[in-house]
Amino acid sequence: MRIYVGGLPFRTTSDELRDLFAQCGAVADAQVMEDRFTGQSRGFGFVEMPDVEEANAAIAQFSGANYGGRTLTVNEARAREGGGGGGGGRGG
Repeated sequence: MRIYVGGLPFRTTSDELRDLFAQCGAVADAQVMEDRFTGQSRGFGFVEMPDVEEANAAIAQFSGANYGGRTLTVNEARAREGGGGGGGGRGG
């Protein structure tokens, strides 16, 4: 399950995010999103947990929790809308 994690302190690294969620189970991937120009954290990231029960436990444990002085927003990540590419639908 892909999990959205918002409200991260701007100094949080992907490794720290992985370690945090590993308290609840196996973490396949963790990534703090960064500004493409400055490399600074954007204050949110994503965690991929293969076990749905462990992922749901992590969401329950960390949603609304204080981490580094900030309140985390944690929920199942939604699929991106308008994923680019294609350009179909033009017919005649």
